[in-house]
Amino acid sequence: MNVKGIILAAGRGSRMREFTDDRPKCLVELHGQSLLDRQLTALREAGVQDVGIVTGYRRELLMRPGVTEFHNDLWDQSNMVSSLARAVAWLEQHICIVSYSDIFYEPSAVAALISCQASLAITYDPNWLDIWKLRFDDPLSDAETFRLSSDGRMTEIGNKPRSLAEVEGQYMGLLRFTPEGWREASRVRLKLSMDEIDRLQMTHLLQRIILAGNVPVIGVPYDGQWGEVDSPEDLYQYRQGLDRPAS
Repeated sequence: MNVKGIILAAGRGSRMREFTDDRPKCLVELHGQSLLDRQLTALREAGVQDVGIVTGYRRELLMRPGVTEFHNDLWDQSNMVSSLARAVAWLEQHICIVSYSDIFYEPSAVAALISCQASLAITYDPNWLDIWKLRFDDPLSDAETFRLSSDGRMTEIGNKPRSLAEVEGQYMGLLRFTPEGWREASRVRLKLSMDEIDRLQMTHLLQRIILAGNVPVIGVPYDGQWGEVDSPEDLYQYRQGLDRPAS
C-alpha cells in the first residue's frame, strides 16, 4: 500500500507575530527542531516515505530533500482546504495522510490512520481538556463541537459548543483521505460558490460531508504526545515541557 503524506504549510501564521516575520510558522523550533521537520520525521518513521508540502509564504524555505512541492500561489487569499486541493494529483490516486503544519505528534498517530480502513478519518484527542486548560483560561473559548456515535463515526464537528458535553474530543489536524474520500470532499466543494470555497475551513468541510451522509468520517483516538502551536504563548508553554507526558 503506497501511502503518501501531505503537509499543509502555505500560510504565514500571523498570530505568531515576530516568530513569522521571516519564516512560515512551521519553521518555528520546538526543543531544537522545527515543527516541519518533526512532522517529516513522524511520517517517515510511520512508513510514509513520499511526502509533499503545499507551500505559499516563503516557499523557498520549506523544501527538503526528497519532498514534492505543491504551491498555492493564492495562499494569502484562500484557506487550508484550497491549499489541500493543490495536491489533487495525489489525492485522486493514493491514500494520503494530511497534516496541518503547525502541530506535532508521534509516529503512532500516523500509524493509526494508516491502519484505519475508512475512506475518510481524523485523529482526535479524547483527553483534550488537559491540554486546553493549559492553553486557555476558558477552554470552551477555542473549542469546537466534536461528537461521535458508538461505532466511532463523527456526527458533528466544527460548531460553537455551549458546554463541555458537546466536545467529546479535540480534532488534531491530522487526517486520512482515500481517493473515495477526496471525491466526496470535491463533490461537496463544487456545490459552493467560489467565495464560499475560498472561506471553507477544514472542520466545516468535514461537517458538510457528515451531513451529506455519503461517506462516513471516522474518528481515530490518540493519547500520545501532540500539540498545536497557534500563538507565542503556546510555544512558550511547549518549550517548558507542558505538553502531556509521553504514554
